[in-house]
Amino acid sequence: MPIDMSSLWGVMTIIGPIVLVIAIVWAMRNNRMSSGEKRRSEQATHDLYDRQDRADEAADQR
Repeated sequence: MPIDMSSLWGVMTIIGPIVLVIAIVWAMRNNRMSSGEKRRSEQATHDLYDRQDRADEAADQR
């Protein structure tokens, strides 16, 4: 029995965006950081910037 491509295209047009939204929602929910993880990440970023600033100041004094 041959497959009618127009009906298959119609099903993909409806189901495709639904699957995409489900995938995006799942990714957003599983990608959240806890407050402790966020705090550690922010502190590590500030430490990295401070270290880079000190290195730049030392290089400027030469």
